[in-house]
Amino acid sequence: MSTSSSIKRFYKKAEVVSSKEGESAGFTVALDGRILRTPNKAALQLPTHSLAEAVASEWNAQGETIDAQTMPMMTLACTAIDWVHQERAHAVETTAAFAEHDLVCYWAEEPPELVSRQQEHWQPLLDWVTLSFDAPLIVIPGILSKPQPAASVEALRHAIENLDDMALTALHTVVSAGGSLVIGLALLQRRLSADEAFTAALLDELFQIEFWGEDSEAAARHAGLRGEFHAAASFLSLLRG
Repeated sequence: MSTSSSIKRFYKKAEVVSSKEGESAGFTVALDGRILRTPNKAALQLPTHSLAEAVASEWNAQGETIDAQTMPMMTLACTAIDWVHQERAHAVETTAAFAEHDLVCYWAEEPPELVSRQQEHWQPLLDWVTLSFDAPLIVIPGILSKPQPAASVEALRHAIENLDDMALTALHTVVSAGGSLVIGLALLQRRLSADEAFTAALLDELFQIEFWGEDSEAAARHAGLRGEFHAAASFLSLLRG
C-alpha cells in the first residue's frame, strides 16, 4: 500500500497484531483489521513489538490525508523490505564504499580553530573504529583523495555484511546523509547520539555558519538531515525492543 500524501485517510484505527511470514514470527500493523503491506505489496513483517507500535502510532497520527513525510518508521521499514532485502548486495556495497573516502578522514589544513575541532570530534571516532573493527584509517590533509588500507576497508565491509536488513537500512540512511561510514557505525553501536552524529557529519558547515550565518535554504537542509539522523537512531532503538 502506498503512503502517498495524496491519499485520503480511509481507516479509523491502526493497531499492532502478531504475524508470521515463512519461518519468521513477528508483528505487523492492521488498519481497521486489514493487514498493511509495503508499496511493493510485500508483507510488513516487523521484528519487534516496539517498532510495530511506533508504525501504528504514525498511522494513528495522520489527519485527513496520509503524509509519508511524517512516517519515518514506516518509510524505513518499507525500504528494508522492498529495497534492501531485494538488493542486499548493492546496499552493502554502496554503504561500504564510503570507507574508501570517509568524511572524517579528510581534515582541513587551516584555520587552526577548524583543525582543532576536527581533532576533538573526529580523532576519537577514528580511534574507536580502529579498536572496534581492527580498521585503522589514514587521516588525509586537504581534499585530494588517497586510498585507505585495503584490509581496513574489507573489515568494515564485513561488519556491514553481518547486519540484518533493518539495521542495514538505518545505517545506509545515516551514511548516505552524512557521508561517513565511521559516523554511521558509531550511531549504530550507540557510540554517538543522533545529535552528536549530526554535529560530527556537519562539522565543517557548522563551523562556517558560526562566522557567516545560515541562510534559510541551508537551515531547511540541515533540519532535514537532523531529522534523518534522529529517525535512524529511533529506528535502531526500536529494533532492539
